[in-house]
Amino acid sequence: MKVSYLCIFVLIVIASIVNVSKAATCNAVQLSPCLGPIMSGTPPTPTCCTQLRSQSSCFCQYVRNPSLRQYVNSPNARKLANTCRVAFPRC
Repeated sequence: MKVSYLCIFVLIVIASIVNVSKAATCNAVQLSPCLGPIMSGTPPTPTCCTQLRSQSSCFCQYVRNPSLRQYVNSPNARKLANTCRVAFPRC
């Protein structure tokens, strides 16, 4: 019985480590499927929305980046976030 609880505990710890490492990866290039919607307002693809969700914890970092700020703060980017049902944080 103790072995079962230990195994479950180890799995939970490993899962939390994997989730932390995924969340810590901010790479604006991963948002390339969203370029069309951000630049021209075209409807987003499912891939775009998936990538947007995976990078949502990075939005504030992108807003602080002078090279990305104009795109992240654009009306099309906010429209995209709304369409993909991704919360746009206040930074």
